[in-house]
Amino acid sequence: MIVADNLSRAYPMEGRLLYALDGVSFHIRQGEYAAIVGPSGSGKSTLMHLLGCLDSPTGGRYLLRGEDVSALDAASLAQVRGERIGFVFQGFQLIPRLTALENTALPLMLAGVSRHERTERAATLLQRVGLGSRLHHRPSQLSGGQQQRVAIARALARRPDVLLADEPTGSLDPAATGEVLSLLDDLHAAGHTIVLITHDLKVASRAERQLVMSHGKLLQG
Repeated sequence: MIVADNLSRAYPMEGRLLYALDGVSFHIRQGEYAAIVGPSGSGKSTLMHLLGCLDSPTGGRYLLRGEDVSALDAASLAQVRGERIGFVFQGFQLIPRLTALENTALPLMLAGVSRHERTERAATLLQRVGLGSRLHHRPSQLSGGQQQRVAIARALARRPDVLLADEPTGSLDPAATGEVLSLLDDLHAAGHTIVLITHDLKVASRAERQLVMSHGKLLQG
């Protein structure tokens, strides 16, 4: 599903190049659950931005389901982000005035899916994440864990190739953290490809495999 081949990302600084990511290579199979783990400054966030097509490498290649997306222009990268990658962020990023159903259906509306189909698909996804009784609740009426489950349902709406979860439990209490990690376990068991980015070794241990980052390099994985 994912091939990183000698990926690098450098930034010019005071007449020289500063490498936030330096020659990283790994594979993630379809249906695999992998965690990218490391402290602040390790390069994991830079790697997440490349895997999510939010940025382009300055060296190496990134293949997503066999396509070299590292060579795509900005418009093509935006299309890949919208259609093939589902994002889950620490801060949920739900729209406050929209209900759980409307937040989940939003990517489908932007993609031009009919109202009936997007409503039906969003309701099914919310039932899948355990929120079938909260379809018409707004974010302010939901707990942090419930909001994150809405965000996961939204990320799955367009049936992406990869679910990319960036510190998805970072804002949650222990009980909600357990709920979200159990949901990711269930999605993995159902065949989804999941890449989890975290600084928390305990959270990372839930994945099949840990890719350990330090100072822009891959130490283990």
